[in-house]
Amino acid sequence: MKAELPAVTLPGGRQVPALGLGTWHMGEDGAPVADEVASLRAGLDLGMTVIDTAEMYADGGAEDVVGEAIAGRRDEVYLVSKVLPYNASRAGTVAACEASLKRLGTDHIDLYLLHWRGRHPLSETIEAFERLKVDGKIGAWGVSNFDESDMQELLAAAEPARPAANQVLYNLARRGIEYDLLRWSQVQGIPLMAYSPLDEGRLVGHPALEEIGRIHDASSAQVALAFLLTKAGVIAIPKSGSPERVRENFRAAKIRLSSEDLRLLDQAFPPPTRKRPLEMI
Repeated sequence: MKAELPAVTLPGGRQVPALGLGTWHMGEDGAPVADEVASLRAGLDLGMTVIDTAEMYADGGAEDVVGEAIAGRRDEVYLVSKVLPYNASRAGTVAACEASLKRLGTDHIDLYLLHWRGRHPLSETIEAFERLKVDGKIGAWGVSNFDESDMQELLAAAEPARPAANQVLYNLARRGIEYDLLRWSQVQGIPLMAYSPLDEGRLVGHPALEEIGRIHDASSAQVALAFLLTKAGVIAIPKSGSPERVRENFRAAKIRLSSEDLRLLDQAFPPPTRKRPLEMI
């Protein structure tokens, strides 16, 4: 891992960079696959070794892209993928994992997540996850789009096993988790993975971010990512389709936001003052 990147410690003690690589919308029809592969490899070159994907993304197409990008470099990568909730029965989870492994061109996934809650009981999905761990197909398991109450139910169902992470929508424009879930997760030692950290591009060019960016000779996107990097136990996973944009994201780790910067961000993007339903995209 590059020294410039802050790290997050996962349950079990492994450290991963707090800035990784997302793949949502990669592998879709008409997408420049060569550019997407080059972007992921550029990120690996910089030490952004967390790559997040899912069987849902482009119906497996994103996993194909990731498989091509990590070929010959698997040992460098902390690989994350997800099972769809309607596949998350005991047998279905195992079958979905096997299909993802084939697309990814690897024999194991480091972190395997339930994409969101569905009709299958959590106990069945957890049983399948634990079986996959024993079989060496996954290193750890977790969830995505779980609120605090969901997480408490999950811990009760999983005991004595514990999830390694929870991936949620989190960015400056969507700060609802700061009311309760973020702090609860920090206390529990369960890292959060922040997907859509630029709010699918809507934060790019925001006047408040541009103003702070001028102080730091940085772009609005870099400021938005730098904000997330101030949060303990949070891993941001922006998706970028070009190597240059990946390099721009990487430089966000060099920004040190001041207390005045954070005040201005709170003014432009007020933190929550009450409980809100967990947001999803």
